Amino acid sequence: MASLICGSLAFDTIMDFEGRFAEQILPDQLHILNVSFLVPALRRDFGGCAGNIAYSLNQLGGQAFPVAALGSDGATYVERLHSLGIDTRWVRTMPDSYTAQAMIMTDRDNNQITAFHPGAMGLAHQIPLEPVPGVRLGIVSPDGRDAMLEHAQQFKAAGIPFVFDPGQGLPMFNGEELTRFIQAADWVTVNDYEGKMLSDRTGMSHADISHQVRGLVVTLGAQGCEVWEAGHKTLIDPVKAKEVVDPTGCGDAWRGALLYGLEQGWSLARCATLGNHVGALKIAQRGPQNYHIPDGLADSIPA
Repeated sequence: MASLICGSLAFDTIMDFEGRFAEQILPDQLHILNVSFLVPALRRDFGGCAGNIAYSLNQLGGQAFPVAALGSDGATYVERLHSLGIDTRWVRTMPDSYTAQAMIMTDRDNNQITAFHPGAMGLAHQIPLEPVPGVRLGIVSPDGRDAMLEHAQQFKAAGIPFVFDPGQGLPMFNGEELTRFIQAADWVTVNDYEGKMLSDRTGMSHADISHQVRGLVVTLGAQGCEVWEAGHKTLIDPVKAKEVVDPTGCGDAWRGALLYGLEQGWSLARCATLGNHVGALKIAQRGPQNYHIPDGLADSIPA
């Protein structure tokens, strides 16, 4: 079974600030905010939700089909995907745009400030989803607004079960639109902050949402995650990382593991457990696509 992964492909410029944002920003002066952060460490990584999720799923042995748009500067990303053995038939180059760019600054407490230029991502709705033999699963992750709306409906029309993972794209949608996403999806994944926003905008509690789909997962970072099914909550224990180095891409690593488990027909709780293990591996490495998943990890997760 293969998965269509709708989302962004982006270049991430990662900067490490050795202090704390809270010590540099004066709350009573936000109306005249003018701050500068010295960032001695800087690097450029391959990123974007579709790329990061595909990287995780591919390492676990799943088959990933990223559905995403690159700009005229995206040739190196295509080469990287090929080098990983990831199929790029759904990746399109938009010649009049730059590839999406994320500028991410992380402080010593792993708080992040991000600036994002969408570039070619804003044209991803021009990539139609078409049924392909072997594709039985999908995910709508953060992407251009039109692409998220259209791909969700295309999954539904094609009868392909999919995960709705709004991520940082959630604020683009109002309550009615988010409700339609939930009604079309089979699973929903959010972090705790996004989960509160989703409930506020739709007027539905986590229990309510779980009655609309096959399962809702709320990730809680170092506290593990909640799995909601038919109104019932199960807390999945966290996995302690060897060290906390860089949180960038942890959620995407988790979602790659989720897709792998769903491809295998696992329970949602088992999928979430694998996700916690993969997230712990990722956070111990810098960059969203520089960690290694050891062989046999998935098989070690109890049913």
